[in-house]
Amino acid sequence: MYKVNEVFETIQGEGSFTGAAAIFIRLQGCPVGCSWCDTKHTWDIKDELAMPLGDIVIKTAETEHWAQVTAAELLAQFTKEGYQSKHVVITGGEPCMYDLNPLCELLHQNGYSTQIETSGTFTIKAPAQTWVTVSPKVNMAGGYKVLQSALDRANEIKHPVAMEKHVDELLQLLQHTDTKAKLIYLQPISQQRRATELAIAMCKKHNWRLSVQVHKYLGIS
Repeated sequence: MYKVNEVFETIQGEGSFTGAAAIFIRLQGCPVGCSWCDTKHTWDIKDELAMPLGDIVIKTAETEHWAQVTAAELLAQFTKEGYQSKHVVITGGEPCMYDLNPLCELLHQNGYSTQIETSGTFTIKAPAQTWVTVSPKVNMAGGYKVLQSALDRANEIKHPVAMEKHVDELLQLLQHTDTKAKLIYLQPISQQRRATELAIAMCKKHNWRLSVQVHKYLGIS
């Protein structure tokens, strides 16, 4: 069973899949505690805010409401809503609080590709063909450590930056990680000008890539 805060179809706005049509599944629950998080409504799981999946799909505002559903129910909802996208992004919250194998395997069997967006602070339970995006969250309020196993599993590492210490944190994390087959992105926090200039400079220096939140520029979810 999965606790789902949102299901919607949009355009992926970050990382290597930028511009790809995608169905997003936003799971409820996250103890990491990033101060600049833009989805704080997904942090807590309050039993009194449970609601049917159909009501979750038609939400018009960010709320803490969630639905408890099976992988099969989620897949059936895609058909009911008439979604055409074949790429599914599982995000949160912190999606790796859940065993994502049953959901991803069912989606793969039905012609979908899957992607996980995770902080890297929980063990990743997903099939080998699932694309894993790790946005490592270092020294956050929840006290969780970024796992080496998550960095090793990542297909891309997308690090949010606002100041030079964030770049130093990434370099420290990558010391024991084989990055030859990985894509490394810097993503300016909140699209701040200073952060963006820093990210561009560091991408040039280290031969990394820049990820901007295209969906925010477009004004879409």
